[in-house]
Amino acid sequence: MREDALVHAATGVHLVHGSNTNWVILTDGDAVTLIDCGYPGDRGQVLESLADLGHAPDAVEAVLITHAHNDHIGSAEYLSRTFDAPVFLHEAEVPHARREFLHQVSIGQVLMNGWRPGVLPWAVHALRSGGTADSRITRPQKFPVAGALDLPGRPVPVHTPGHTAGHCSYHLPDKGILISGDALVSGHPTSRVRGPQLLPTMFDANRERAVASLDVIEQVAADIMLPGHGPIHHGSVREAARRARELTS
Repeated sequence: MREDALVHAATGVHLVHGSNTNWVILTDGDAVTLIDCGYPGDRGQVLESLADLGHAPDAVEAVLITHAHNDHIGSAEYLSRTFDAPVFLHEAEVPHARREFLHQVSIGQVLMNGWRPGVLPWAVHALRSGGTADSRITRPQKFPVAGALDLPGRPVPVHTPGHTAGHCSYHLPDKGILISGDALVSGHPTSRVRGPQLLPTMFDANRERAVASLDVIEQVAADIMLPGHGPIHHGSVREAARRARELTS
C-alpha cells in the first residue's frame, strides 16, 4: 500500500486508496465498519489498511457495499466467510451481489471505447486485479432498518441509483461527510477531468437515473465527499453535484 493511501477525513473516518478504487474505514473504539473493499486483488491492501489503524479483520462488525461491482466487493465474501462479517446492501442490489444478473461494463463496451485516453491501461489493470473474477457474495443482506445503521460510524444509507439499480451512498450526518461510491466521483483513470464528476457513460447501467441521483446528493448536508474513485473532496457536496451535472450537459 502506497505511503499516501490512508487519508484521515475526520475522527474515526479514513478513506483508503486501493489500486484503482477507494474504500472507507469507520471506527468506534475497537469496532470497525468497512464500506467497500476494492478489487479481489486488493485484499492484502484491505487487511493492511485495517492493521495500520490498529485493527484485525475480525474487528469488522459489518461490510457495507455501495454497489456490487467487482472493484468494490473484492474481499466481501472473504470477510463474510472467514470472520462472519455480515454484508449489507440496498435491497435492489442484493440479487446483483448474488450474481443473479450483472450490471457491469462489458468487454465489448470497453473495446468500443478503447480509443479513449486511459481506457486500455485501466482495462488491463482491472483484468489483472480480478475485475472479471467470480466475486459473488453468497449471503448478502438488505439493510436491517431504515435510517442510521447501528454500526460504528452510524452511517445512513442514501439510495443513489443509476450506476447500478441499488447503488447506495452513505451519509455521516454528525461528521458532515458523504461517502458517495460511484454515484459521484472526483477522478478516474479513464477520465481527464479533475474534480466532482460522473463516471464515463459506459460504466452506468442507467445514465438517466445516474444524473437524476445528483438531485438526491444535492439534498445531503455535507462538506466532505469520500468517493469510490479519486481523492477526497473538500467543499459543499451540493456544489459538487451541481458541477457534475454541468459537465453532463
